[in-house]
Amino acid sequence: MCLSSDQYDVIDKHTQSGLDLVERYIKFVKERTEIEQNYAKQLRSLTKKYYRRGSKEEQECRYSNHASFQDILNELNDYAGQRELIAENMMTGICVELTKFLQDLKQERKSHLSDAKKAQQTLESSFKHLESTKKRFAKEWAEAEKATQQADKTESDPNATKPDVEKARQHAHARTHTAEECRNDYAAELQKYNKEQNLFYYIEIPQFFNKLQEMDERRIRRLAGGYCQFSDIEKKVLPIISKCLEGISAAGGKVDEKQDSMLLIEQHKSGFEQPGDVEFEDYSHGIKPATSESSLNAPKVRAKLWPFGKKHKPPPAEDFSHLPPEQRKKKLQAKIDDIAKELQKTQDQSDALEKMRGVYEQNPQLGDPSSLEPQISETSQNIGRLRGELTKYEVGKNWDSNTLRGFLEKFNTWPHMTYVLSEQLESQHLYSEFDDEFDDVQTPIGQCKAIYTFEGNSEGTISITEGEQLSVMEDDKGDGWMRVLKANGEEGYIPSSYVKLVS
Repeated sequence: MCLSSDQYDVIDKHTQSGLDLVERYIKFVKERTEIEQNYAKQLRSLTKKYYRRGSKEEQECRYSNHASFQDILNELNDYAGQRELIAENMMTGICVELTKFLQDLKQERKSHLSDAKKAQQTLESSFKHLESTKKRFAKEWAEAEKATQQADKTESDPNATKPDVEKARQHAHARTHTAEECRNDYAAELQKYNKEQNLFYYIEIPQFFNKLQEMDERRIRRLAGGYCQFSDIEKKVLPIISKCLEGISAAGGKVDEKQDSMLLIEQHKSGFEQPGDVEFEDYSHGIKPATSESSLNAPKVRAKLWPFGKKHKPPPAEDFSHLPPEQRKKKLQAKIDDIAKELQKTQDQSDALEKMRGVYEQNPQLGDPSSLEPQISETSQNIGRLRGELTKYEVGKNWDSNTLRGFLEKFNTWPHMTYVLSEQLESQHLYSEFDDEFDDVQTPIGQCKAIYTFEGNSEGTISITEGEQLSVMEDDKGDGWMRVLKANGEEGYIPSSYVKLVS
């Protein structure tokens, strides 16, 4: 690329236009990111508005059409996150990078144009000096010719004396000598200027313009990359966006109207038998109503059979007798499961306290056994209470509501009823027997390696040596002890901190 100096302004305007385009594109992408962020924010607000939380909503979500709508909201929330990711990547990958690149280009362009301007000013200064030298040479040469003509005139004048002629000749010679010096200066300055001019037009200016060309092409190439990023950034998240949309479609496909209907029926079926036909009472044959003034019982009123009518809900009873038979069984089973879990947890705590008391009795330096008595007593009371409640509700599960109500009245009156009832249940086989024999072969749940030596002097503990391989039979339940089996068949408890589990 080789341009003359008169095209300097063209290059200046063209490169400035290119930088303005980069700046415009950065602003364009920023506005696009703001749109994406606002869109994502609105989507998140929308999903938050319609997302349902709470026990009532959790019950409704058991139905596939409710659950699918919650899934759609979750997928839409993830979709909003991808829109935010697009905005973030565009801001960091395009706006921030191009802004930094633009600042570097501005400094580079300014430097190139400044160097070109300085070289042009240097050439112009050299040309002015050449013109000054040329004018001085012209002036001195004219003065020398004038002095030579005056000397010739004086010499041809018959009235002129010899000294006058000699003086005129000397003056003409001096002027001619000065003119020759100016001529030599002008020639040297002209040669210098021509050399600088060639350097400027054939070397410096092409170099400046080539640098500007390379800079502008680099700008165009980088801007083209920014154009591609505008699309590529969104393409990268398209697979995830597609999964979100597929998830929405899948949520719609999971809706099962038959399953929802059966779930509703199963959840709310009462278990009551359907009422029989109302018998015809023929008063024409002298049949009197079954009731009379002397009756001790109030007349029976047939219950309303309207399935969709409003009815007064009785207060909930402890035995759930206010519920229909099927619903009462479900509530009782749920209560039994909760009590069984709490009983198992309390039993584990009791076992751990007993182990700790045994360790304290064998090793008084570790702690005072009597300090555990309040906790052991409280735990035992809780176990008795929970066993009683478990027995109560297991009986209620197999009895009708009237029988259960009478039993609960006695149960709350007779604390010792728990033991008697347990004996009756065993004889009637109302609940299954539990086989708690510890002599059965138990499979190890893991392996460990002793990292310290431990002397098992107390009852239930065993001794181990550092580096010994052991089988874990019972894990640490929070009391700091675990049951292990040695290679020789010896089994007992050791401190959990003395071994390291081996995968």
